[in-house]
Amino acid sequence: MKDEAPGRRNPGTALHREWFETIRVNTPASERRAASLPQRRSLKKEWQAAWLLNAVRCIDLTTLSGDDTSDRVARLCAKARQPIDAGQLSALGIEGLTTGAVCVYPTMVSAAKRALDGSGVPVASVATGFPAGLMPLELRLAEIRYALDQGADEIDIVISRAHVLQGDWSALYDELCAMREACGGALMKSILATGELKTLENVAKASHVAMQAGSDFIKTSTGKEPVNATLPVSLTMLRAIRDYRDQTGFAVGFKPAGGLRTAKDALNWQVLMVEELGRDWLRPNLFRIGASSLLGDIERQISHHVTGRYAASHRLAAG
Repeated sequence: MKDEAPGRRNPGTALHREWFETIRVNTPASERRAASLPQRRSLKKEWQAAWLLNAVRCIDLTTLSGDDTSDRVARLCAKARQPIDAGQLSALGIEGLTTGAVCVYPTMVSAAKRALDGSGVPVASVATGFPAGLMPLELRLAEIRYALDQGADEIDIVISRAHVLQGDWSALYDELCAMREACGGALMKSILATGELKTLENVAKASHVAMQAGSDFIKTSTGKEPVNATLPVSLTMLRAIRDYRDQTGFAVGFKPAGGLRTAKDALNWQVLMVEELGRDWLRPNLFRIGASSLLGDIERQISHHVTGRYAASHRLAAG
């Protein structure tokens, strides 16, 4: 189920303000378009099961709690290795299914690496003062380096929201370039914290700057904001990704996070990806879902598809 060729990596560009400064977003139209998505495709029976299994391989299974321990992380990693009951996967003719990654705090990276050894599942670490990002830049860069020293394969960084709210695009670009350089060979996912950016126009502009600075993924939220991933925000970000691809030829990934809790959410966001960017963006090298509880509902639906009944909740523990 893993992709062998992730494709060319986004190298970034110089800061091109003309690509985004005149962007205007029709918010009511975006909301209508997003609301229409669930009706655009009817996914039933084996088709629904296939799309849900695809969502599983795109999940960044996440624990970002103040009471995280190495044992909790180890249990989560065991779930990442075997996210769906082996008997049910066998009945569907599927083997080797894992989640896309495991996402933890920097201090939990080494525990996750040990637990995932030999699995091929990458470890993602949040960094740069997650979730608020209100730390001096040098300390934020040091946190990236610490996570990499612990073995992180991917880094989920947070931007300074003030740069967006003040329209200081040069400062945002320079900050992100410094973070991209610190990440080195590790994938960089840039969290825009869209629930705190006030407008869809700000979301679109911040998306462009993040991609121009070399982000491999742009990500909606930390999961800690009052409003996290929504379909209108995601639509705005995907159209920025499409514009960037048309300008540069490079494909940037997308990660919605926070607020995706049900199997229906997993289907709706995949429909959005197909409708706006095409099937290439249904693979984990270009699409991730930041989630902790979503997997449980997907398991319930897969269990119902295979056995005709829903599994008891105690059989679907996340870790």
